[in-house]
Amino acid sequence: MELFIITFFAILAFIPYVSAHGFVSKVLIDGKEYDGNTPQSSAISSPIRMISTIDPVKGADNPSITCGQDAQAAKLTVPANSGSNLQITWESGSGDVDWDHNVGPIMNYMASCGGNDCSTFNGSSAEFFKIEQSGQNADGTWAQAALHVGLPFNLTLPDNLSPGGYLLRHEIIALQGAVSVGGAEFYPSCIQLLIGGSGNGVPSPTVSFPGAYSDTDPGILDPDVYNPGSSYTFPGGPLSNLASPGANSSDSSSPAGSGASGSAPAGASATPVSTTAAGAPSASATKTCRLNQKRMAKRHAREWRIGGSH
Repeated sequence: MELFIITFFAILAFIPYVSAHGFVSKVLIDGKEYDGNTPQSSAISSPIRMISTIDPVKGADNPSITCGQDAQAAKLTVPANSGSNLQITWESGSGDVDWDHNVGPIMNYMASCGGNDCSTFNGSSAEFFKIEQSGQNADGTWAQAALHVGLPFNLTLPDNLSPGGYLLRHEIIALQGAVSVGGAEFYPSCIQLLIGGSGNGVPSPTVSFPGAYSDTDPGILDPDVYNPGSSYTFPGGPLSNLASPGANSSDSSSPAGSGASGSAPAGASATPVSTTAAGAPSASATKTCRLNQKRMAKRHAREWRIGGSH
């Protein structure tokens, strides 16, 4: 059965996918809400960089992988602090669900803008440090599955950020096509923050976008993404020394919970998978995983059609 599922999605990876992709529609920072612009509509002042389309960024070397498709610098750089709590809400382009995908990680990076104002800062020259990564929950569901039912992503900023302007790079990687090279879909979004306080942290290591990923990296090319019990390797290197409180310090996560995911979206399931004495998923857990895969396969099969466009 596992071979059938992997083969099925390998075939789907070569068929154009018509779907309700999405964008970050608002962010709540310490209780204050900021709306984002719909793609190609800069009607309001916002700290969320506007993108040109809800379609995914394809290819790890695509210049749009920095902050999203043709992202434009936002007008506002809004206040936050070390340890601030954020809720990031995604909206679908079609309006039928808040986020259409449910397989793949969510990762968060930050980069100094070199001053207090990020509205003229070019993110392609930024030195990003990873502050959080969320993969699979203990029951085998992914962090982004919670966005699928309308929940925001909860994020706590690191405790020791030096004051100044920062880009927060919030990213979803959808892996339904990741069984083949170039099949992963990147959905990055950047939010401009002005960090206050008296922190003095110096981040390490740092990465650049493009540059942090390649299309053949584990976690971007993932032939085992629908294989029950397989672990997941986060791309983009390790968490920085300035990781968010409680962020996942492991480079991998698995349905059996051998690597706990980072801060998950509010309401995300954390039901443990029952295991055998050897730590492998039990028969009942494997059966449940297979049923979930069949449901996902049927849902994706309805959404794919030949001759469409991405």
